[in-house]
Amino acid sequence: MQTITTTEALAAFCEKAKQEPYVTVDTEFLRERTYWSKLCLVQMALPNHGETEGEAVLVDPLSDALSLEPLYDLYRHKETVKVFHAARQDLEIFYTDAQVFPDPLFDTQIAAMVCGFGEQVGYETLVRKIAKQSLDKSSRFTDWSRRPLTEAQKKYAIADVTHLRVIYEFLDEQLKKTGRDAWVEEEEAVLLNPETYINRPEEAWKRVKTRTNSGRFLAIVRELAQFREGYAQNRNIPRSRIFKDDALLELASTKPSSIEELGKSRLLLREARKGEIAEGILTAVREGLEMPNEKLPRPDNQAQQLQVDTALGDLLRVLLKAKSQQAGVAAKLIATSSDLDRIAAGKRDVAALQGWRAEVFGTDALRLAKGEVALTADSGAVKLIDV
Repeated sequence: MQTITTTEALAAFCEKAKQEPYVTVDTEFLRERTYWSKLCLVQMALPNHGETEGEAVLVDPLSDALSLEPLYDLYRHKETVKVFHAARQDLEIFYTDAQVFPDPLFDTQIAAMVCGFGEQVGYETLVRKIAKQSLDKSSRFTDWSRRPLTEAQKKYAIADVTHLRVIYEFLDEQLKKTGRDAWVEEEEAVLLNPETYINRPEEAWKRVKTRTNSGRFLAIVRELAQFREGYAQNRNIPRSRIFKDDALLELASTKPSSIEELGKSRLLLREARKGEIAEGILTAVREGLEMPNEKLPRPDNQAQQLQVDTALGDLLRVLLKAKSQQAGVAAKLIATSSDLDRIAAGKRDVAALQGWRAEVFGTDALRLAKGEVALTADSGAVKLIDV
């Protein structure tokens, strides 16, 4: 089991990978104590050739003698497919570090959902069902930043890319048989969009769940969330180390104007009651209170304002279940509950009505909404009939 610790060795392996149709990739990282993920290990494996098992390596990004530039050069090499499972967090690390994406990309989790393996199917499940193997998960939550790595850690890490070869080849063949390659590419486009990985402090408030629509309250929430996000990014520490959402909402409600009032908070961490964090909180509260009315944030009441035809919504849910079973595609990948409600409310700017989803579900969903077809049961199966 080779561990690469130098740029030269990584470059040599990546040159080999460029001669292959694909390379499987995975990472191990830590994020518990930082805002940005800390990359601790990269695993890669080349295809098997007959009875000869393809080379598999561990790459140590913590080595002072190693630059990841040869890996990024491989990512830019369009003749070699880069295969990941559930690639989002991996891609976020590489985009944050070097603004580079693996091209072309193949995500086996997305492909598995398109091929009928269920929603958000895990790697362990695919190893069991496709590779007919089992995984030792005992090293899953170990500290990947500690050196030297144990043999158990190395064995666990390398298994994440060796079994992936079999999974990729199986799913790739299934997609070619069904002609659904474009479906997977459409889904992967989201993963390859830089906007997926950019967290703008001024938009952080939208992720905070509140129970009030008061513009003034939301203004304070917005300012507090913006301060927290910027502070966390600049110092590379988790948001929760500054203050958690429940403390943020408490602050927006109590509106402290002094260090003394801040000290009365029940939920605020001790470190946040003084220094830069305390000053940042007080400034954010004050700016939220002083914000002109015309600049107050407006709650997104679109969902509540929808005039949903509940009967049509129920019919669409039956249709979705039937279509997902017929196509062998996870239902939530085709349409969400929100998508169905929007269609039932007469909205047409819905993802479920676009691209491959229209082919599987959306076109017939619109026909059902227009009263052009009806649902019937025939021999235990739901079918559409013209009306």
